[in-house]
Amino acid sequence: MAVLTCNQLTKQYGHVTALDGLSFSIEPGRIVGLLGPNGSGKTTLIKLANGLLTPTSGSLSICGVAPGRESHALVSYLPERTAIPTWMSAAQLLDFYQDFYKDFLMMRMATVLNIPARLRIKQMSKGTREKVQLIMVMSRAAKLYLLDEPIGGVDPATRDYILSTIISNYNPEAAVVISTHLIADVEKVLDEVLFINQGHLVLQSSVDEIREEKGMSVDALFREVFKC
Repeated sequence: MAVLTCNQLTKQYGHVTALDGLSFSIEPGRIVGLLGPNGSGKTTLIKLANGLLTPTSGSLSICGVAPGRESHALVSYLPERTAIPTWMSAAQLLDFYQDFYKDFLMMRMATVLNIPARLRIKQMSKGTREKVQLIMVMSRAAKLYLLDEPIGGVDPATRDYILSTIISNYNPEAAVVISTHLIADVEKVLDEVLFINQGHLVLQSSVDEIREEKGMSVDALFREVFKC
């Protein structure tokens, strides 16, 4: 069964159409790049899959379940902005996630980061906060991981750390969707890409097919498809 399925998915904000009849599916075991220009509908799609928005028409499902109370146990979401309570210490954050999410794998988080237990989130550097938030998200035994700009605004070494964490920590029966503008940095971990523009699906292809059939990288193809 597909992890994420969209069927003629449409979302409008008043007279503005963010997604227009979007149809695709994502299978288990895939790391998928959700790529498109600013305003293409990427964040809207992620919020719909996470149940933060409702479709205007069409449908979306996670493992056959429509977004709602039941799907919350299937989805782990990393928003673009820091969403963890910054007043908490590292130890308090671990306890909070352990209490809130039954599928949270506390030992994975505890062994990956060497952070003093009493250090508060707000005392950490931006890069460390990004690492902590990502690992909290990836330490859930979810079926769908939705990562909105997980490597934006951090240095190259932190980007490499974050990408290696994504590869090594997700459930192989799950799928990971990464929305990003830093295509060249994230391309090495992707199995598949979705290009969307103005709410329409432009391309769904495996990374291997792009390289073999078109003879170019995902980054180069993106620049060609969306050149101004």
